[in-house]
Amino acid sequence: MNSHASQGTDDLVWGNISDAELLDVQSEHLLTEPKSIIPGPDSHDCGVSEKRDVASERAKGTGLAVSATVKENRPCPTPKRKRDPASTPMERFFRRSLNVTMLCKQTWCEMQAVYSLELPLVAKRELERAEVKAGASVHLARELEVHEVVPVRAVTREDRQAINLLNLLGMIPVLQAGGVVRELPVFGVLEGVYMVGVIDELHYSDRGELVLSELKTRRHSSLPREAQAKGHRLQVGLYKLLFDGLVRGFLTRDDFVEHLRLRLEQPLGAAVLQHAGKLGFQVTTLGDLLDVLLLNLRYCELPGIDVLRLEYRHQDSGLALGSQDVPFDEDLLRAELRNLLSYWTGRREPRGVDIEEAWKCGMCAYEKHCQWRGEQLQGSVMLHTDKKPK
Repeated sequence: MNSHASQGTDDLVWGNISDAELLDVQSEHLLTEPKSIIPGPDSHDCGVSEKRDVASERAKGTGLAVSATVKENRPCPTPKRKRDPASTPMERFFRRSLNVTMLCKQTWCEMQAVYSLELPLVAKRELERAEVKAGASVHLARELEVHEVVPVRAVTREDRQAINLLNLLGMIPVLQAGGVVRELPVFGVLEGVYMVGVIDELHYSDRGELVLSELKTRRHSSLPREAQAKGHRLQVGLYKLLFDGLVRGFLTRDDFVEHLRLRLEQPLGAAVLQHAGKLGFQVTTLGDLLDVLLLNLRYCELPGIDVLRLEYRHQDSGLALGSQDVPFDEDLLRAELRNLLSYWTGRREPRGVDIEEAWKCGMCAYEKHCQWRGEQLQGSVMLHTDKKPK
């Protein structure tokens, strides 16, 4: 049985689920992202924020998985209806990186994704929904099939990033040996933005293909409709871009410095150093560990992902509902990615759903706050008022 380590300053942490995934209620997302239950160092929240970065790790000979938790005081932000045109959303929300699942939320409703950051207290209430907790339990059970959880204390942002690097380093030899890995962290720069994600599972098929398998649970015993499925397809496509970029050597030291603003010379905390030593890595700073990772990626000779597969399972019964292999078209995927990122980089305002998809608003926790919906309703009233009888 492999071990799964959880990092924390005070408590043993099991909540390794990203805020973006947990709040994607309509598409019934499960845990897949490196992980901040409450907006982490790249965002803000009221009072004490508990920031969790989690990634699974199968280390040399042990297959450990590690997560991190750090508590910090943060001021209560005031939601802004009139956005400062001098700053980009990445700057306003203190984001140095984006979760893949945040972009998936945009495909459902971009305004909902924005309000999840502007109204964090509403977002927290969504975490308490029964279906959200049930989906998280399914994923945790799957993760525990291949490893346990052990605590490692993280003190700084550099410590938390070191955990991600150690997790990935531990999974490389497992994949080289033809094994199965779950909760594999992926990260890198796509279209000028640093992105992070966690792949649910990687395994090899009977034909030797490297298969990415992403599990989704559903309350209903049916496959998702197109409105939900398009976000799922985007998710696995972006995971492939990130993973393939890693094994092809696209990650650089400069990515960490320029995008994440990390201090590579920062000495790692005692607990992280002790854990790294158990895995066979003698390092002192984040830069040392990053060099080890880059060297391993350069010579690992791992293939790119061949198959993208979505698997759907009923949330209550656990019965399989079906699976779908997702075609990969990099040109189309990057075009969609550039459109989504154009909001975050300040090239356009956020957009809500079209009138044909206004049914989504009835399931949205931010319905009464939504400026877009109010404007659409007002426009509809004016249209009917101005209509002249024939």
